[in-house]
Amino acid sequence: MGNHDVFSDPHVKGPVAVVSSGRSRLVRLDLKLFDGVARRHWPGADPLLPMLSRSANHGVLWFAAAGALALTRSPRARRAAARGLASLALASGTVNTLGKRAVRRARPLRDDVPLIRQLKHQPITTSFPSGHSASAAAFATGVALESRRWGAVVAPVAGAVALSRVYTGVHYPTDVLAGAALGVGAAFAVRGLVPTRDQIRAPGRPHAEAPVLDEGEGLVMVVNSGAKTAARAQLLLAHLPGAELVECEPAVFEEELEKAAGRARVLGVCGGDGSVNSAAQVALRHDLPLAVLPGGTLNHFAYDLGVEGERDLARALTRGEAVAVDVGRFRAGESTGIFLNTFSLGVYPELVRHRDRWAKRIGGWGAGILAAGDVLGSEHPLEVEIGGKRRALWLLFAGNGTYHRMGLAPARRHDLADGLLDVRVAHGGRRPSARLLAAAFAGPLSRSPAHAAVRVRRLRVQRLAPGTPLAYDGEVIAAGGELELDKLPEALTVYRPEPY
Repeated sequence: MGNHDVFSDPHVKGPVAVVSSGRSRLVRLDLKLFDGVARRHWPGADPLLPMLSRSANHGVLWFAAAGALALTRSPRARRAAARGLASLALASGTVNTLGKRAVRRARPLRDDVPLIRQLKHQPITTSFPSGHSASAAAFATGVALESRRWGAVVAPVAGAVALSRVYTGVHYPTDVLAGAALGVGAAFAVRGLVPTRDQIRAPGRPHAEAPVLDEGEGLVMVVNSGAKTAARAQLLLAHLPGAELVECEPAVFEEELEKAAGRARVLGVCGGDGSVNSAAQVALRHDLPLAVLPGGTLNHFAYDLGVEGERDLARALTRGEAVAVDVGRFRAGESTGIFLNTFSLGVYPELVRHRDRWAKRIGGWGAGILAAGDVLGSEHPLEVEIGGKRRALWLLFAGNGTYHRMGLAPARRHDLADGLLDVRVAHGGRRPSARLLAAAFAGPLSRSPAHAAVRVRRLRVQRLAPGTPLAYDGEVIAAGGELELDKLPEALTVYRPEPY
């Protein structure tokens, strides 16, 4: 054998060879496997594996893969890409700061490795563990934890990268195995900090009776005309050819919803949270189950249901998987309405107004940043009366159901029928941005001088100034006088796919 391992060498006599018999056998097996791979010729591998190995330098291959996943515009694929990169970062940092320094193993000698396989630029770091294998395993495992389908696509590429490190003669097999184990561990560590949606998504409750729609017969899906939204709805028809699709202009959207409800067994809507709110009102009036397909910018309600695309919704419709969910309700002066996600007053409605003014010119995210700067720099606390006491508030937020924050994960709801309003208040005072952040990150039943968070079934706010902006599910109206919030428990039947 032409390879030398600083752990031990079975051909060396004297004190260096004094190792445990188990470790000695492992070293001999390691060398034997390395030599076996070096001498073996796999058709097509000589040009492919070295190229694949080089492409993974500095994580370039995995950043490209993450970009490709993001371009699919699938929320699950984007989360998978982000989780894969976070896992890769942790694995790479661990290898470079701890792994390589803890075990200073020399690289294999490449005497038996054909020149065509050898990398032009040989690594100069120590051999154990394999950083390329750690990054590959971390990225692939992170993707698979979020999406098994995309994980199955990435895993063979990751396996080929790991194999290429032995095939090109830069690592022993145990280097690769240790690196891969470290990468898998990094992905699970990231999941401990930021749970996947499958981890924190509780089974829907309570289950509700809903029609089983074979081929989609009886579903009327109403969608605002628009290239992206209409395209998403058309994809649903590929799974449910018997469904009816109605495309309409925003000006007649509510009218078309009413018409659809008159002939549908199930009312469907494709759009953002504002469109879903309108459809929910119609479904409640006509006592129809609602099918929601996300087609807007945020899609909070659809995502909390577990519906991220047409496949999820089609599966729920053809199996009759549905739940009864609570509906939030507000009354403010002469204005009444419902909310499926959130209701708020204070700086957030003003932020929405400013954002909408900028959105058509610079896009939603840029408009949101500008709006936040405008609002926090110019607004004053809102003066209201709650429980007989006069209070100054920067924000009052009420969620339809309790919003949870798991580790570093964004807040979301696990239970859409808990009968509670999740109320967060940012008190008036200096530094509104800090107070708003405290309220946003506060868990239920927490209090501080800057914020309060409680769970209640009903809330009354008095002495709203006339024309005070109120926001619900992304829509903004102006009202004044007395505001009352409460719940309609388990009032709306919605299709929700059961977890695999």
